[in-house]
Amino acid sequence: MIEFLKRIWVHVSPYRFRLMLGLVSGIVFALANGALAIGIRLVAALVFPGQDDLSFAALLEEMPEMLHPMLSALGSHLPPLTGSISKLGYVAVISILPVIMLVRAGFGYFNVYLTNWAAVRAVADLRTRLFNHLQQMPLSFYSQAKTGDLISRITNDTLVLHTIIANSLVSIVKDPVTIVALLALLLSEQPRLTLISAFVFPVCLVPIIVYGRKVRRSAKAMQTHTSEMTTLMHEAFTSSRVIKAYNLESTVMREFRETSDKFVNQMMRTVRSYELPSQMTEFVGALGVSLVFLYVVFVPEQQMSNAAFLQFVMSVYLMYQPLKSLSRLNNQLEQGRAASQRVFELLAMESTMPEPALPKPLTSANAEVAFENISFRYGEKPVLTDVNFRVAAGQMVALVGSSGSGKTTLTSLLLRFYDPQNGCVRIGGTDIRDVATRDLRNQIALVTQETILFNETIRHNIRLGRPEAADAEVQEAARHAYATAFIMATPDGFDTVVGEKGINLSGGQRQRIAIARAILKNAPILVLDEATSALDTESERAVQAALEELMTGRTTICIAHRLSTIQRADLIVVMDQGRVVESGKHEELLKRGGTYKKLYELQFQTNS
Repeated sequence: MIEFLKRIWVHVSPYRFRLMLGLVSGIVFALANGALAIGIRLVAALVFPGQDDLSFAALLEEMPEMLHPMLSALGSHLPPLTGSISKLGYVAVISILPVIMLVRAGFGYFNVYLTNWAAVRAVADLRTRLFNHLQQMPLSFYSQAKTGDLISRITNDTLVLHTIIANSLVSIVKDPVTIVALLALLLSEQPRLTLISAFVFPVCLVPIIVYGRKVRRSAKAMQTHTSEMTTLMHEAFTSSRVIKAYNLESTVMREFRETSDKFVNQMMRTVRSYELPSQMTEFVGALGVSLVFLYVVFVPEQQMSNAAFLQFVMSVYLMYQPLKSLSRLNNQLEQGRAASQRVFELLAMESTMPEPALPKPLTSANAEVAFENISFRYGEKPVLTDVNFRVAAGQMVALVGSSGSGKTTLTSLLLRFYDPQNGCVRIGGTDIRDVATRDLRNQIALVTQETILFNETIRHNIRLGRPEAADAEVQEAARHAYATAFIMATPDGFDTVVGEKGINLSGGQRQRIAIARAILKNAPILVLDEATSALDTESERAVQAALEELMTGRTTICIAHRLSTIQRADLIVVMDQGRVVESGKHEELLKRGGTYKKLYELQFQTNS
């Protein structure tokens, strides 16, 4: 638990000044409870005179010694309370209660506000750090992770930590001070009655200890079920077309209900673990007060004044809330500990593709791209085996082969989404593992088969290629991608929002936006992964012409299933089952009568 609190402190420490002010305000709030108990006795003795001698001298003798200076100062400013008491005297004494409550309320507000101020910012920093850490993880991490689980850890798990910082840390400081202050007051005035009333409180420790263990297990299960629900929602919302097409609504609903029921069961276990110790505290408190009444009844010689007895009961009552909070504190910490474990596990994960300690500069313009003895596997599954070929500066190299032959994997290695187990990729003789990843990717433009657009304007999606580009440059890139006509036909032109993943545009339109983005980037190396696959014949011709213009003077690697689009490539690399089986120009490969000719004939026979 100490280690857990240390971790929390690391994230809160940048805001420790306001947090400390909040904690100090909580201490003053706690001490005000003791002052309130004293004020109640004073007012009760004045309004209901009887056994009490209301002179400040007599009161001073009864009060704890540490309060004598304060009471002496108070007595010098109030009208005399002995003999005939004026109305002003009554008003002055009774006004003590609202004054104490005002001070108590003011410091209570600052206690809550300042600690929440620190908690909100600390959690925001933690979320930012976690999000940034996940952004640096390699693509292999995302191929195994669940999107819903990652979202849940960033949002739900960190929210539990907010509760720990804003409430539990405050409770650790404020509630013990309240209890100690009231207990000291009670012991100083009625030690025997205090010990009798407190005799039963150790009983409260038993359910706290028993249920604390259950909370940790239930809290961990709750966070897991929450992430499962988030994953289900993410998949349902992003796959709505498939769900509706196959009438899967009831299936998805059943899975969601089952997961929700599991969450509810664990949630109710947590509620029981919170409330049983808390309610036990109230019962034990009432039992303690009952013991005091019994003592007063059976030991009449220990009778005390009405005001003193009222103060005693009020002090015990004021101790209820902090005792209840402390009874819940252990469970809150256990829940936070379970949630934080999932967060800190992610933060502790190291990237399998570390950045070089001393990155080398990379100049890819007029540079050769070489794949040297490349072997790569996903887990135990081999994908590439001993691949060797070179792309001269300014050349267009086409990768062809059946699905699963490793074409896209090669471009992923070039962009350093993955690192090969054997061999290396070099640009201009420099191993790309010795180059800063950001520098490498700045010099490569990518258009993928699966076009991803963000739920932003068309202008924003194109400008992602070069964020500092002017509007005129964005429009020029769209013109070269033959996208201007359909863009201007949309309601708001370049300011039209494309929807999530570009759902408001057709497949061909999305592809042309992606091509415009690559054109705007103007990178020395161009990777086209089925860049024209979603276009109709007329659009394909237009975009192909724009791409050929863009490829001039640039090193281009093109993956294409449509062999008609790569016949003029400087080099065609034919792949089969992760190996290079042929390479050459279009005419050469047809004459050889090998794998390329079979693919070519099969495609054109199918199309004819």
